[in-house]
Amino acid sequence: MKNTAVEREPVVLGENLDRIEAQISAACRAAGRPRGEVTLMAVSKMHPASAIVAAEALGVRVFGENRVQEFQEKNAQLAGAPGAEFHLIGHLQSNKAGRAAELFASVDTLDSVALAERLNQAASRLGRRLAVLIEIKLSHELSKAGLEPGSEELSLLLDRLPDLTALEFRGLMTVPPYLKDADTVRPYFSRLRVLRDEMAAAYPRLSFAELSMGMSHDFPVAIAEGATQVRIGTALFGARIYPK
Repeated sequence: MKNTAVEREPVVLGENLDRIEAQISAACRAAGRPRGEVTLMAVSKMHPASAIVAAEALGVRVFGENRVQEFQEKNAQLAGAPGAEFHLIGHLQSNKAGRAAELFASVDTLDSVALAERLNQAASRLGRRLAVLIEIKLSHELSKAGLEPGSEELSLLLDRLPDLTALEFRGLMTVPPYLKDADTVRPYFSRLRVLRDEMAAAYPRLSFAELSMGMSHDFPVAIAEGATQVRIGTALFGARIYPK
């Protein structure tokens, strides 16, 4: 019996994508923003390579993965998705920086000077520039990663980034608390936008063009608050099957 939670039929995936695209377009119109300002990232963690290939065939270009090892295993099966770009959106340990620099177009969870220097060294050896976002922690949940606003490490990182020439700093990302009422998440998105504006003024040598925020249940609110990238998994691929 086919497990449709793991292997999405192309027609179902297409219907989900059409619905999401309509919602993104509607949120952009309501916010007075062009649709082209918002990138859909398909969060493919815990989904098979076949789901990525099917989504890429439907026009999805940016995908988010949580773990280096999981994506490394999938990568060999992705010849059928030549236009796909992969971002690491899970916490990255410094000892895996070298492999991450090889596998991903962007590391969206930068959270220390040490990790930035490791990634810079790895990207330099590969002769490439690696895109990065700083992950900002705005909730008090212990399970959430990232740098807290106003922390010394954040200031040190922002001061250091212009000299790390193999890294292309693009902006900020955050993972707010999961709250059923999407509008109650709005203050977190608003705060990240305000922080971005303050940092852009304080660090004119850096580009803060990207705001990665908003997931399947709250992305319209994130778009209203200025998101340039929304990370959507369940609404596109269906529920994930986690290993026991």
